Parts: sequence; C-alpha cells; structure tokens
Amino acid sequence: MRAMGGDQVEEAVSGAVAALRGAADRDWSVKAGRLEWSCRETAEHIASDLVSYAGQLAGRPADRYVPFEIGFEDCESAEDVLQVVEATGALLAAAVRTTPREARAFHPYPFRSAGREGFAAMGVTEVLVHTHDVAEGLGIAYEPPAALCAGVLTRIFPHVRPEPGPDHWRTLLWATGRGELPGRAPLTAWRWSNNLVIPAERLTLQGVTPASAADLRAGGTGGFEWIEGGPFEGTRDAAGMVVKAYEAGVHRPEWGMFVLVRREDGRAVGGIGFHGAPDEEGRAEVGYDLTESARGNGYATEALRALSAWALAREDLTYLFATVDRANSPSQGVISRAGFTRVDTETADATGNTGDTGDTGGQYAYELRG
Repeated sequence: MRAMGGDQVEEAVSGAVAALRGAADRDWSVKAGRLEWSCRETAEHIASDLVSYAGQLAGRPADRYVPFEIGFEDCESAEDVLQVVEATGALLAAAVRTTPREARAFHPYPFRSAGREGFAAMGVTEVLVHTHDVAEGLGIAYEPPAALCAGVLTRIFPHVRPEPGPDHWRTLLWATGRGELPGRAPLTAWRWSNNLVIPAERLTLQGVTPASAADLRAGGTGGFEWIEGGPFEGTRDAAGMVVKAYEAGVHRPEWGMFVLVRREDGRAVGGIGFHGAPDEEGRAEVGYDLTESARGNGYATEALRALSAWALAREDLTYLFATVDRANSPSQGVISRAGFTRVDTETADATGNTGDTGDTGGQYAYELRG
C-alpha cells in the first residue's frame, strides 16, 4: 500500500512551489480563484496550515490546537512567501515521519482527532487545492499527480464516491467545492473525514480507511503491524465490503470496519465492525474476528463492548444484532459476555423482525438494545 506520509507532503509542496515560482513576478494581490483571499493571502494560508499540522503532531494536544501562529510581516515578495511554504512543508514532513503510528492529536472534524496519515493527507489537500486557487488567480496551469489526489481521497474523503477512471484530480476539486462532475450537484460546503478511533481498556479500535481496506482485501497489511497469523480471513472479507461500499458511494466510515490494535505494543490482533449503516428501522449488524494466536485473552469481548457502547449512544441506532454459527461456542461466549441476548424465532416473529433474528438455519441470532 502506498503510504500517505512525509514523502507525499514533500511531493505536494515541491510541485506547488515549482508551479507558482514561475509566476512570482506577477501581481499576487489579485483574488485567488473563487476565494475572497488574494493569491498572497492564500499562499500564506497554505504555510499556516502546514506549520499548524506539524505543531499538532509535535505537541499532540487532545482537546485544542497548539496556541501559536506564524507571521508574514517580513515577507516582502511572493518568493519570500514561497520559501516559507517550502520550510513549513519540510516541518510537517519531518513531524509525520517522527510521529508513532498510534499517536493522535486534536482535529475538530469529524471525530476530534487525527493520526500522522490524517495530518499528512490534510496537509497535502491544503497544498493541492489552494495551489489550484492561486494558479487560477494568476492565470497559470497547475495539475498535481493523480496518485497524490487518489491518496487523499481514499483517506480523508471516504464519503466521496470516486469517479470511474484516473481523473482523481477533478474528483478532489469537486469534493472541495471547486469544480463540477457529471451527474453530481456542485458543492457549496464540504468536510473531510479522518478515521474514527474508539478506545477500549487494552485496545484501540481504529477505523479502516478505503485505502487500508483495499490493501487488506488484496492480501496486504492495511498499514497495520499484525501479530503472527494476521490478518484473519474474516478481516479481509470485511475489508472487501468496505471497498464495495466506497465504490458504490454508500460508505459511511463510522459504520464500517475497525482493526483491533493492542495498546501495549501497537500490534493488530483482529477486526470488528458493522455490515453497513443502520437500516430504516435503526438496526445494524455487527461482526468480529481475531487472529488465532490472539484468542483466549478476552480481546473480542472487550472490543465488542466498546463498539456497542459507542453505537448505542447514537440517535440513529435502535439496536445491534449478530449471527453466530451454532458450532462456534467460543463466539457465542464472546457475544453473551458483551451483553447480547439470544433471540429465538418466536420472539422474532412477535416483534416483526423476521429474517434478522432467531434460528437462521445453522446459526443463532443475538441482539443488544440500549
């Protein structure tokens, strides 16, 4: 899997500066594309974002931005500002490279934190789209590498259905309110989406991005360090479901899959997640698995409790359900210890929930309500 890290930050910055440096002698006081900012103000914004993200990764605050800002009073020319963009890009690249994969820092949207890949992807996005704005204002051509655009789309725009074919740049411009795509309404507001991480006692449940899911489905690690024997086949199957939902434009990352990562060593031991978002009745199905070498330690029960508590606290969920093979006694123990109740066919018929509960032919059905 192609990582989203320091190399990608440097690639984005170097490409942007090379494109804009050729127009450094033009009037940078003109508006940058559709923005209200001037071209100079937009370039200053790029640098401010890059150093802010570097500061978040270095300081790792949990509840706010590190309270500092960068000034441009000593920048006399556009070339001076571009040098600051280069320097702040190098700072973010260094921060990404030296931050542990497990570390998180505050970012407000949508789940109040981001990891090193998230900050790298946000930094790259800021560089790409705002360089587009400046280039448009200055009347010069600019188009970044498709791989960079695909990288940010599959990491922080999991809700955006990718356009068929290689035109990831046009998709990214549309996703950030800067262009049109056939069959899609123009956007007047947009957000990116860092992956959700749900804490448990000994584990963290780390949301899997479409990029990680595609790699897992293809036989890779998804960017995680797995214990011996992982990932298990159920995790790869679940990753395939995420990819299909993403390609169909119906993926909702908070209702996707998560990898179970041990706090003690940062190694992945299994997967857990939903088969999709809650249906019109507020029901969602949950599934889980562990690598064989991780079983017998209570990890699955702990993860299921944490995931269930998170889900049942939401207004769009009424209850969770799961099916377990009759012969799988260990899994029946996991789901019972997590608070789920086995429901029989008569109970399912009485409540009108046939097909999702009861004896499903070789399986038992369980549910958990808030």
